[in-house]
Amino acid sequence: MTYTYKTSGVCSQQITIEINDDETISNVEFLGGCNGNLKGIVALAKGKKIDEIIAVLKGIKCGFKGTSCPDQLAQALEQIKEEI
Repeated sequence: MTYTYKTSGVCSQQITIEINDDETISNVEFLGGCNGNLKGIVALAKGKKIDEIIAVLKGIKCGFKGTSCPDQLAQALEQIKEEI
């Protein structure tokens, strides 16, 4: 399944996430944001279970912001878990 999440409080505007039937992440695409850093996050997330990525990324902050692109990915994955 493919899910789209509208981000809030970060440079990226949107995250598109593909989830396999076994709740592993097959792909993640960020729209906007810091290209190199986000490519690294995507590479680390691919093939991992949703819960594993939430546990690692949830609560990470970017500077003075109350959230970050990794935290937004964790929030998106939490929302996806509620839907599936």
